[in-house]
Amino acid sequence: MTGSRVVALGHFQPETVMTNADLEKLVETSDEWIRRRVGIETRHIAGPETTVTDMAAAGANRALERAGWAPGDVDLLVVATCTAVERSPNVASRVAAQLGIAAGPAAIDVNTACSGFTHGLALADHTMRAGAATRALVIGVDKLSAVTDWTDRSTCVLVGDGAGAAAVERTDDRPGIGPVVWGSLPELGNAVVIDGEPPVFHQEGAAVYRWATTVLPGIVAEICARGDVALEDLKAIVLHQANLRIIEAIMARVGPVKAVVARDVVESGNTSSASIPLALSKLLEREPIETGEPILLLGFGGGLSYAGQVIEAP
Repeated sequence: MTGSRVVALGHFQPETVMTNADLEKLVETSDEWIRRRVGIETRHIAGPETTVTDMAAAGANRALERAGWAPGDVDLLVVATCTAVERSPNVASRVAAQLGIAAGPAAIDVNTACSGFTHGLALADHTMRAGAATRALVIGVDKLSAVTDWTDRSTCVLVGDGAGAAAVERTDDRPGIGPVVWGSLPELGNAVVIDGEPPVFHQEGAAVYRWATTVLPGIVAEICARGDVALEDLKAIVLHQANLRIIEAIMARVGPVKAVVARDVVESGNTSSASIPLALSKLLEREPIETGEPILLLGFGGGLSYAGQVIEAP
């Protein structure tokens, strides 16, 4: 059966680390308040000279190296981001140029904010099932620091910058990317917003928390059912790294699991479109998860949108 599989992951984070103590100098907050409310300790912040394209290309290069691919092997490039400054050419085209992919890949941007990577992964999988691509890079990248009001303690304590990328290839063997479960709740779309001129990120935190903790545990069960995997057989679960309290509340409602649950938000903050591939790439560097083991991914956020699937570990 034609399908696709993840071959390798890669990620990039800027060198500058902002601690909670650093934030205490910018806004009325404290390390204790931040840890208690959102569970974040540090976040990586890109300088003004580092663009969304730069971070995406850096993460993609690491995925290419780990996959053993040359840039010219890629015929589909999907970039998920909600913080691109430029309108045209899109980020995917800019990344293709920076990577030196001269073969003319299909280059597509996806903007569903925090669920962007899992949307992009599904689009790549569907494209390969249709026979329209053979090797893809799916990248999640955001520079939330550039759209943050650093005087608003409800949002500035959350954000971080970074990128994560997956090398995905077509396979005629057992598919390694399961069916996607996706959707949205447009009537609550204004709960997470980046708008204005210049654009600024703001959200209704309580509304997002209620939606995520009441709706998403059921989505986790649906993803397992669609992927034909029992919850207890999962080896890892990577939710969008919104904040640690949301992750903990979702998992409490899902029930006891044997799987490793990604908590990269503690050291990386909320990196929006980047959070799942970034957390997954770092988790696979640390954890002894064997190739082929099932991992559940679930992105959620702006829109309010969600998308998730079970993949086999590369």
